[in-house]
Amino acid sequence: MTLSGAPEESLPPESLAFSLRPAREDEQSLIKSFIRNEHLNPLSLNWRHFWLAERAAGEIVGCGQVKTHGDGSRELASLVVLPAWRSRGVAGSLISRLKQEAGPPLWLTCRSGLIPFYAKFGFQDVTHSEDLPPYFRRLRGLAKVFLRLVRPRESMAVMVWSGGAGEDAFPG
Repeated sequence: MTLSGAPEESLPPESLAFSLRPAREDEQSLIKSFIRNEHLNPLSLNWRHFWLAERAAGEIVGCGQVKTHGDGSRELASLVVLPAWRSRGVAGSLISRLKQEAGPPLWLTCRSGLIPFYAKFGFQDVTHSEDLPPYFRRLRGLAKVFLRLVRPRESMAVMVWSGGAGEDAFPG
């Protein structure tokens, strides 16, 4: 398996195909490198909770997990797609698989600029802290303080998928 992430544009479309599978124990360090390279939360990275997007040649091009918090809430987290593989359906496939595995409600946190992306998959921005599970209420409070100090122009969004009827499993 490699971490190059560079699809070969001259290859036929079927060679750019990928499949999803659960992670294996020997892939823990690869998962951590994906998360570290994207500067995502490095806590609670247990390979047992991850799904991977893999090319037929064995190259891992994306990953994601569902974390369960102490208050029972579940979070779609650690979603990473290698830059060269973005806009190829990898993130959407991982999100759909993780939603299927977890069921509603499923929470996530993201930069506020990513709200439109996650909205395509049925997630809704939760603006009132009183509507959040305890874990996300605490996280939102900490993030406000932290972001004011280090990134004053950014904010953190908390979103939830409630599993609404008639929702597409994978938007086009």
